[in-house]
Amino acid sequence: MPLLRGPFVRSRLGASLLVFWLLVDGFTRGSEHAATSTLPASFTDLFPHFLVEPEDEFIVKNKPVTLTCRSTPATQIYFKCNGEWVHQDDHLIERSVDPNTVLPVMQVTIEITRQQVEKVFGLDEYWCQCVAWSTTGTQKSQKAYIRIAYLRKNFEEEPQGKEVALDQEVLLHCHPPEGVPQAEVEWQRNEDVIDPASDPNFFITADHNLVIKKARLADTGNYTCVAKNIVARRKSTSATVLVYVDGGWSEWSKWSPCGADCSMWRTRECTQPTPGTGGKDCQGLDIQSLNCTSEQCPQTVSGAEDVALYVGMVAIALCLTLLLIVVVLVYRRKKEGLDADVADSSILTTGFQPMGIKPSKPENSHLLTIQPDLTTTTTSYQGTLRSRHEGTGKFSMSNGPLLDPLPNGSHTLHNGKLNQEHTEFMSRLTTQTYFKTLPRDIANASYGTFNFLGGRLTIPNTGISLLIPPEAIPRGKIYEIYLTVQRREDLRLPLAGCQTLLSPVVNCGPPGVVLSRPVILSMDHCSDACLDNWAVRLKKQNYDGAWEDVLLMGEEPVVEPYYCQLEAETCRLFAEQLGTFALVGESLHMGAAKRLRLVLFSDAYCSTLEYNIRVYCMDDTQDVFKEVMEMERQLGGRLIDEPHILLFKDSYHNLRLSIHDMPQAHWRSKLLAGYQEIPFYHIWNGSQRYLHCTFTLERLSLSTCELTCQLCVWQVEGEGQTFSLDFNIAKDTRALDSEFMLMDSSSTALAGPSAFQIPYLIRQKICSSLDAPCPNGADWRMLAQRLKLDRHMGFFASKASPTSVILDLWEAQHFHSGNINQLATVMADIGKQEAMIFLVSDGEC
Repeated sequence: MPLLRGPFVRSRLGASLLVFWLLVDGFTRGSEHAATSTLPASFTDLFPHFLVEPEDEFIVKNKPVTLTCRSTPATQIYFKCNGEWVHQDDHLIERSVDPNTVLPVMQVTIEITRQQVEKVFGLDEYWCQCVAWSTTGTQKSQKAYIRIAYLRKNFEEEPQGKEVALDQEVLLHCHPPEGVPQAEVEWQRNEDVIDPASDPNFFITADHNLVIKKARLADTGNYTCVAKNIVARRKSTSATVLVYVDGGWSEWSKWSPCGADCSMWRTRECTQPTPGTGGKDCQGLDIQSLNCTSEQCPQTVSGAEDVALYVGMVAIALCLTLLLIVVVLVYRRKKEGLDADVADSSILTTGFQPMGIKPSKPENSHLLTIQPDLTTTTTSYQGTLRSRHEGTGKFSMSNGPLLDPLPNGSHTLHNGKLNQEHTEFMSRLTTQTYFKTLPRDIANASYGTFNFLGGRLTIPNTGISLLIPPEAIPRGKIYEIYLTVQRREDLRLPLAGCQTLLSPVVNCGPPGVVLSRPVILSMDHCSDACLDNWAVRLKKQNYDGAWEDVLLMGEEPVVEPYYCQLEAETCRLFAEQLGTFALVGESLHMGAAKRLRLVLFSDAYCSTLEYNIRVYCMDDTQDVFKEVMEMERQLGGRLIDEPHILLFKDSYHNLRLSIHDMPQAHWRSKLLAGYQEIPFYHIWNGSQRYLHCTFTLERLSLSTCELTCQLCVWQVEGEGQTFSLDFNIAKDTRALDSEFMLMDSSSTALAGPSAFQIPYLIRQKICSSLDAPCPNGADWRMLAQRLKLDRHMGFFASKASPTSVILDLWEAQHFHSGNINQLATVMADIGKQEAMIFLVSDGEC
């Protein structure tokens, strides 16, 4: 007998087991079969193994699920869920004997309820596993995961209606609602299910989009995306697809015979194809005619009456010519009698727009009364503005502190006090009618008038500013420039796929102004500033209102009119053209993350038992934070903790919020569930500038004023933040304006030298010293390296004065916090003595 050999028989345990199986076999089959009964084939037959293992289950609504585990041979089977043993009383045990192997079989069943699963949330999922014992050892089954099944109501992306031409390809997008288990998608046309197997003209992609390969007239209809799982069935809004047919001409018919009217004709029809379902009609003529001759159309000879007609027409033409010559001679003689002292209008009006000319008095007829309009022209007259009469009372544009002549005859503006004679001229710079049509929203806009000396516009508390470097505006020009931040939802740019808005929508203008060098637009962004995770694009709104890509971050051509520097929290845009801009990011993988700013507010005063805590989740940009602060100030709210930063990843997981550790004797939460949840796409696609959840608490007594708790905010399978709250609800100790909102007290518009830290003359000396290449490298390249801007060497080198662009960027970065002595130290290290002048105390250069 082979079973009686080996170490199994030689062991005492093996002998005992053999006797046990012989007794069982004799009892079940009778004494007549005992001599021929066979023992188990091998030792592994006695080791417990599972016939049935628990499988993954979904809880639908409140119906519990059942997990079953069956093993042979086994003396005991217990379930372990999330690392804890299930109580023995919760097991339903059934014992039997396998008729084929005569081995004992044990089956254990447990029930899992929705309440058990909801107690576990966070990074782990609820799982169960059964463990079987026998005299030879133990065996563990596979883990079975139990999830609460759901299907959200709103589609992440719904199909949109389209009008397409015949035979054109059609793509309808559909992103089903989030659900567990993942929803299955089917498409319907006019409530009938589309089956691509029976109609190969349809194709459903792996991401649930519907493709109509060639649109047919029969494909016109209402298309609906249907998502379903074991919980529910959702339908998207219907998208109407209209397949139209543009008309086409048939071939021309043959020419008709030449008729009595000396013409022949041919026709064609708009029937190939006939226009239908709103398609365009055929363009062009449907009939053509030609002159011809035939027997039916005899040639006629001109008679005497025709000769008389021609002679009359020639006579009339000669009379009209003589009359025209007389009129011209009279006009020229009258013009020669005009006053020869009238100024050439081209000189008076070049670069100016007349606002109204009053009749001058005889004794002051030599004065120029045309007022300049500096917003309706971009040209200037290079030369001296003079009338033909020389008089002492004239307005001389070449004298005075406002305009000084340059060697080439052009004019430049200087800072200084204006005498009374020029006050009216300068006051017109801020009263132009062009900009009165723009909304003067002081909180979200900034306006200023600038010349070639440049300046700066700032929108307070938004992180948005526009630096206009010296010489950016051509000499002789004066521009009124505005800077606004866009908040209206109807003008927000459209996003698709994994795209998300990373910055505010900023508008600077007016568009079309002529700039000699780029201005620098600074605005906050909320990306993690890692270009390995993102494809960041700068978008600009064109004149038609559509948005277009103007550059891809990291791949900017240095010769383009736009260039970007992406810092940790700020984007610096070099722009040679003004317009409306925004940063849009598209995640390259799930490691891409946006910075969210989490802010907590509560009611400043509470006289009832209920107390609300509002948690705002917003993009980490100053303009959104300012908007929330203004709204809470109107609501009478107060800030109850410092803002926290959370990295929100592109992992398609939602954001959860929960409140814990409240003193149960004094407070209780009115939230029914264990946490609140904000869907992933509501945050990622940026459709709303900020989102918030409200936790309503109830105090058991009006005398309770102290509140201590933990408020947790985390992304499922991601990072989290915890607020430890301990404050008195009856005391308003934190002021919104003074403590948590950094009020920018600087002027919103600065023009000329006051807008810059580096004096203009010193700046010119530095540029002339560093622009020229130096053999030992002590030029603008070393300056860029010392200022840690060497990654933009190609961009700087493409400019006529690289040093000036580097200094512009330094001014934009360090206007509020820059130390000019540090820049002087850098210049001294390079070996340029011009830096020593920076160390002089504040004074005019």
